[in-house]
Amino acid sequence: MPKPQSDAVRDLLLNALDYAFDKRSWHGPNLTGAIRGVDSKTAAKRLPGRKCIWEQVLHAAYWKQAIINKLTGVSERLPRRGSNWPAMPDRVDAAAWRADVQLLHDVHRRLRATVVDRDATAFDAKTRWLIQGAAAHDLYHAGQIKLLRRLVA
Repeated sequence: MPKPQSDAVRDLLLNALDYAFDKRSWHGPNLTGAIRGVDSKTAAKRLPGRKCIWEQVLHAAYWKQAIINKLTGVSERLPRRGSNWPAMPDRVDAAAWRADVQLLHDVHRRLRATVVDRDATAFDAKTRWLIQGAAAHDLYHAGQIKLLRRLVA
C-alpha cells in the first residue's frame, strides 16, 4: 500500500535534512563532513573580513534552533549570547570546540525529531520552505567551511 502523500513529503524533507547534515551524499561534503577533522585552533582561526569555522558552526546551530522554534511555537534559545552569529565561547580550546560541535548535532537531532513528530497534515508550503531551507543552509555553510579550511591551512 502506498504511503499517504503527507508521509512521503515528510520522508523527502527528512532526507533533505539528513543528506545536507550527515548522510553520505553524491555532491561532496555535507556539514558534518566539512567539519570532520577540524581542530579547535583551525576552527577559531580568523581571516580578515570572514567568519571563522567555529562561528559558521554556531550560526548553523542558531538557525536550526530558530526553525524548531517556528515549527513548534516554542521559543528556546541556544546556550550562547547573541543571535544569527552567536558569540564564540570565552575559552577557545578543544573541549569547547567539541561541545559546540556536539551542540550542532544535538540541535540537528531536535530539528529532525520536530519534523518526525509533526502532524502529517501540517506540511504546508511555509513549513516545507523552512525545512528545505535548513538543508540548503547546511550545504551553503559546508561549502564556506571547506573554503575556509583551504584558506587557513
